Amino acid sequence: MSGHAESERFQRGAEKYAAYLETHEGRLRLDLAFANLQEFLPQSKQPLCALDIGCGTGALGVRLARLGIHITLLDSSQAMLEIAKRAVHEAGLTENVDLQHCDAAQVADLFPAGSFDVIICHNVLEYVNDPLAVLRGAARLMRDSSAILSVMVRNQAGEVLKAAIHAGDLAAAESNLTAEWGYESLYGGKVRLFTPNTLQAMLTPASLLVTAQRGVRVLSDYLPPRVSLDAEYERIFELELKLARRPEFAAVARYTQSLARFSDTGMKEGE
Repeated sequence: MSGHAESERFQRGAEKYAAYLETHEGRLRLDLAFANLQEFLPQSKQPLCALDIGCGTGALGVRLARLGIHITLLDSSQAMLEIAKRAVHEAGLTENVDLQHCDAAQVADLFPAGSFDVIICHNVLEYVNDPLAVLRGAARLMRDSSAILSVMVRNQAGEVLKAAIHAGDLAAAESNLTAEWGYESLYGGKVRLFTPNTLQAMLTPASLLVTAQRGVRVLSDYLPPRVSLDAEYERIFELELKLARRPEFAAVARYTQSLARFSDTGMKEGE
């Protein structure tokens, strides 16, 4: 996450974000993203090395560490990292996890090229000043063409449906059809919105080839009150996984998750 204003936003909002991940909505976003990532983890006899750019409270990193993966959690918010540090300690995973306080835009300068088998960049590109620079940095750090990068961003189409179905605001829905920025209610302030085309336009020049794309939270935000997210959580989760694989449904999800590999047809920056 880039820039002083962004760092301050996430410094102040760390506890709010931790609380959000305890809600059904936050838990579902995390569970779905983790399930999608697991499907594409590289197969290796050696322990995998992972990097979580903009790790937040470290919730996803702890799950990967439990799989025996050595992971570096990186965030520009010291408050986020303190929560992550506690979570790692409580899980007894300190030997599998490193913590790094750094801006996402500087990630390529911290590690040697080809350091990681798995790189996570979830809900980071929405906030940074230069998303392409972050993606170029991530690509440079991928070990080889078997390494996987998981990118998750806010989907513009999801903002249209959220405004129309959830809020009943038809004017906002129409505006969001072409909006490049939305409003982030959790932290306050602007959040960049993506379409499949705008995301692809950033992945391609970073020499990243999308292996798979998944929708995250396709319908759970719009269920009627009679459907309990608590009582029906597992059923909703399984249905979401099925919808996530269908392009016609993934296209209107709240978030888009792309699983990408370094393309052999390109050259890593600096090589």
